[in-house]
Amino acid sequence: MTLKDLYQRPGFLLRRTHQISAAVFENACATVGLTPAQYGVLTVLANEPGLDQTRLARALAFDKVTVMRVCKGLEERGMIERRVSEHSRRQMAVVLTAAGKKLLQQARGPAEQAYQRLLSPLTPEQRHQLIEILETLTQGLADDARAPFVPLLPAESVEKRTGPAPAPKARANRTNTGQGTVSKRR
Repeated sequence: MTLKDLYQRPGFLLRRTHQISAAVFENACATVGLTPAQYGVLTVLANEPGLDQTRLARALAFDKVTVMRVCKGLEERGMIERRVSEHSRRQMAVVLTAAGKKLLQQARGPAEQAYQRLLSPLTPEQRHQLIEILETLTQGLADDARAPFVPLLPAESVEKRTGPAPAPKARANRTNTGQGTVSKRR
């Protein structure tokens, strides 16, 4: 494989695009001090107050450790609170504080600027195509993801966009030895 081959691989280009996307977002949101992950958590919680950490992680396709780390940082800044859930005493519900709501409001303009900056090299048609291709890619390979994605959309919205949910596929469980076992995804 040549370097040109490497640099044209989808994985390389997607990773590089993600790096650029994060940098564009962080530059635009420097005045409010938010990362893309923090903005995602605040946005989800603004729409689903009192969500438990497991559902929050799935709504953003984060693993549990990542969502706990992001929540801890936001909690230390006074942007969110974790409370015992009303539905289950074993779960923690996460809610925005007044300061968190204010920060999210302040971040909306810079976040939109970042979105527009990221897509600025593309024509409107290319923007639409890019989103369609990325949705097709992520939906088609969702079973290979390390963290599940469970969008918090009304059922009819998800069905309209993606069609009915496919049956779980058999997939190899990853182990630290490189050996895998096949199991049904739930």
